Amino acid sequence: MSRSIDYGNLMHRAMRGLIQDVLNDVRDNGLPGAHHFFITFDTTHPDAQLADWLRERYPSEMTVVMQHWFDNLEVTDTGFSVTLNFGDAPEHLHVPYDAIETFVDPSVEFGLRFETQEEEPEETSADDAEEEPPAPEEAPEDDKPEADVVSLDSFRK
Repeated sequence: MSRSIDYGNLMHRAMRGLIQDVLNDVRDNGLPGAHHFFITFDTTHPDAQLADWLRERYPSEMTVVMQHWFDNLEVTDTGFSVTLNFGDAPEHLHVPYDAIETFVDPSVEFGLRFETQEEEPEETSADDAEEEPPAPEEAPEDDKPEADVVSLDSFRK
């Protein structure tokens, strides 16, 4: 098989780098203006760290909000850690960038979504190459495309 450019992984790496840069700025300077984040992540990721009661309550994914109160924000090359308030109970979380599914800042209508492909794509023959793939809305859950197209239309007013 010939070598090809893995645009999906390159885009994911760039998007995760963007999140790291944003979080570094927030760590150093605080959240500017009305900025705030909704971050959804996979709680089953092997490197995700959260309290047992949170993992039980959110067995597959969890959305956290970084807005009015957060503390101890630490940003590394592989993820971030932060203490958030859950009903007057501060809890420390560690979220690997690889576990992030969505990162949204609704104050400026910005969002990123990371889609993963469960299985390796099957190799296509020359006969299959002419078939058009199904539209993204019609694709079954486990046939998600590897490449991501980030559309900001859903965040525009």
